[in-house]
Parts: sequence; C-alpha cells; structure tokens
Amino acid sequence: MLSKLVKLNNGSYLPYMGLGTWELRNATEVVKEALNIGYRLIDTAVLYGNEKECAQGVLEWMKEDPEHNRREHVCYITKLWTNQHGYENAKKAIKGCLEQIDGLKYIDLLLIHAPTQGKKMRLETYQAMQEAVDEGVVKSIGVSNYGIDHLKELLSWPGLKYKPVANEIEVSPWCMRQELCNFCSENDIAVIAFAPFSHANRINDPDAVAIAKKKGVTPAQVLVRWSVQKGYVPIPKTKNLDRLATNFDVLSFELSDEEMKTLDHPDVHDPSDWEVTTCP
Repeated sequence: MLSKLVKLNNGSYLPYMGLGTWELRNATEVVKEALNIGYRLIDTAVLYGNEKECAQGVLEWMKEDPEHNRREHVCYITKLWTNQHGYENAKKAIKGCLEQIDGLKYIDLLLIHAPTQGKKMRLETYQAMQEAVDEGVVKSIGVSNYGIDHLKELLSWPGLKYKPVANEIEVSPWCMRQELCNFCSENDIAVIAFAPFSHANRINDPDAVAIAKKKGVTPAQVLVRWSVQKGYVPIPKTKNLDRLATNFDVLSFELSDEEMKTLDHPDVHDPSDWEVTTCP
C-alpha cells in the first residue's frame, strides 16, 4: 500500500503528490479549491509570477476553518530563478519570496530553479539557502533541473551543511531519466516530477487511454499513478477546477507490473520542457 507521505532525508515529509502552478493565472482560486479537495503540496516559483496568489489561496483556505485548516498541514514550495543566483542576489531573493507570502510566515521547501549559471553561482546560492534554514524562514532546501554532475558537485562541496532533500525534474513515461532518478534514490534525494502529462502532449497516448478505459479512470490519472508507483512526487497542473479532484484520485486503483511496463519508454528521451540537466 502506498503511503500518502514521502519521508525526506532531513526527517520532514512531502505529500505523495501536489499541485503545479506554472502559468496558472487563477492561482488563488485553484489553490484554495485544491486544498479543499485534499491536496497538501503547492508548487510555485519566482518565475511563475504567482507566489502571492498561491499564498493567498492557502490563507483563504486557512480562514475557512482555522481549527482544522492549519499552516503546518500545507507544504509550500518555491524556487529561485536564474537571475537571483549568487550569494547576495539569493539573500535578497529569499527575502522577496517571504514578502510575497507574508501570511504564511515560512517556506517549506526552497529550490534552485536551474543549474544554468555555473558552479560558483550555484554554490553561492545554496549557501544563502542554507543560511535561510538556519534563520528558520525556510524548512528544507533542494534543487530543480539538476543532472547527476550537478548533484555530485553539491554533495561533494565542503560547505554543504544541509543535503538537498529533493530534485524537481521533468519525468514522464517518455522522459524517464532512469539513471538520474536512480542516482537521486541512491543518495536519498526525493524526485518531484513535473509535467507528468508531458505538458498535455501525451494526455491522449493510446496506451494510457487503453489502460484508463480498462480501469474506469482518465488517462491523466493513469499517468499520475505511474509516477506515484515509481516512487516520485508528481505535481500535475490544471487550471480547470473540475479536473482537480480527478487528478488527485490516484490511490483508488493500481497499475499492474505489465501496465507499468506498457507505459514505460526507457529508450525515449522526449522532454516537453527545457533540458538543462547536462549544462556545464
């Protein structure tokens, strides 16, 4: 039986899945509704331009039922964009992120959005993030779009005080990144899987459709369930309120080993988003 929580290497937990908010312009409404349905992980970023709206959705949900809807029940993730890398820039950026979500008081998980700015900037940024953990304004830190070489660089850095708890990367049956995911697992780094539908490009994949029909679910549910059974934390995105509940309902059925293998495409590497895991 799958657990609804994924334990991180620092002893904290992530929900088994969450809500992605990239390009979400009705973020407050969607986040609030998602939380009412049962989502407990909200993933945003400075780049998305909706940190304040995401936080507002959480705050409105909390106000609806203060006794049961509590801040500590929600995992709020955000990411520092590439123009905020470097020690001083990152310090300012973290302060800015906290100002955007004033009522939430702290960030549960702060990530470096991408490794594109070079070793010096990556490590300086991570240092600023470690200090934010020491200050209590950030609970956990990690990375996003990091490849194996970037992770090795960080894990072998003498200044490492807090190991990254997660690496948020695009993972789907058509972008499995098995070697990278294995490396993360071997080093106790959780994989947060964005674009589980390959940005909707594969939502009507014939295999997913056939399995969905057999199970009495949607192809989207099948693809999210695939990710969950792999041990990842998928963060499907939708602006459609009606799809929120459906996407979330992935614990009511299970994919067989044969169905998982049918969906797997280990020899295909077709990312639907930018590919920076191999940058210098």
